Amino acid sequence: MKDSGYLRGFKTFLKLEKGMSENTISAYIHDVMLLETFLHEQDEKVSLKNALLEDLRSFVVHIHKIGLGTYSQNRIISGIRSFYNYLIMEKEVENNPAELLELPRLGFKLPVVLSVQEIDRIIDSIDLSEPFGERNKAIIEMLYGCGLRVSELINLKLSHLFLNEGFIRVTGKGDKERLIPVGDAAKKQLLIYIREVRIHYSPVKEAEDIIFINRSGKKLSRQMVFIMIKKQCEKAGIKKNISPHTFRHSFATHLVRNGADLRAVQELLGHVSITTTELYTHLDTRDLQNAILNFHPRNKKN
Repeated sequence: MKDSGYLRGFKTFLKLEKGMSENTISAYIHDVMLLETFLHEQDEKVSLKNALLEDLRSFVVHIHKIGLGTYSQNRIISGIRSFYNYLIMEKEVENNPAELLELPRLGFKLPVVLSVQEIDRIIDSIDLSEPFGERNKAIIEMLYGCGLRVSELINLKLSHLFLNEGFIRVTGKGDKERLIPVGDAAKKQLLIYIREVRIHYSPVKEAEDIIFINRSGKKLSRQMVFIMIKKQCEKAGIKKNISPHTFRHSFATHLVRNGADLRAVQELLGHVSITTTELYTHLDTRDLQNAILNFHPRNKKN
C-alpha cells in the first residue's frame, strides 16, 4: 500500500467516521502531504509508514523555521496524530510516532482590530472606476458588515441572499448554516456589484451561483482576497498587519464595545463556544489609560 493509498483511506475515514467538513479534511490531507514531502526530501527510504519520532520532530522544526504560526503548527501536529491513529486502526503500524510530539504553547494574543475610521479610510481608498472596484468594496463591506470568515465570503451564493428580509444564509465551519442580518451599507454595495458589475462577466458552470467571481468567471480564492486587502490597506496608509479575518475581529469587537449581547455575537460569528467570543470583551487601551489617569489615587489632583 503506497502513501497515496493511505491518504485516500484517511480522507474517507475523516469524512465518514469523523464527519468532518470538506475544508477541515482538505487541511488535514494537505498537512500529511506536507510531512510526506519533507520525509522524502530528507531521506528517500523514509515514508509515512516507517517514520520515527525523531523524523517527526525534525519536521516540526522545519515548519517552525518556514514561519508557520503557533496555531498552524498545532493544527498540523493534531492532523498528523489523527493520521497515525488511523494507520493503527487499519493495522498498518503498531505505534503512533506522533503521540509524543509536543504542541507549541498557545499564548494569549489579542487580535488586531481596525477602528471605524480606519475601515472608512480603506473603503474610501478603493478606486470605483477600476473594473473590480465595486466588487472589492462589496467584499470589504460584507467582511466587516457581517463578520464573515474569508471561506464563507468566497462561497457565498446568490441563492442564499434574502435581502428583502435583510438576511443572508452562510455556511460556516462543519458545514453549519446560520442566518446573518445585512446592514444597509453592505446591502447597498452588494446590490451595486451584482446588478452593475457581475452581470458583465460569464461565470463558469461551477460558479454560476457564486456571488464573488474573477474576470474569468471563476470563484475567488482566499489568496486573491488576502492580496486585494493587503494592497488596499497599503493604499489607505494602514500600517497594521491586516488580513481578511481582521474585519471579522473588528465586526465583533465593535459590536461588543457598543453593548451587543455576547450570546447574540456568538450566534452571528458561528462560534460553538462562548469562550471564543469572550475574546472580544477585551478593553480598549484607551479605557485602561483613562482608568489609571482618572481613578488611581496617585494621579488624582489634590
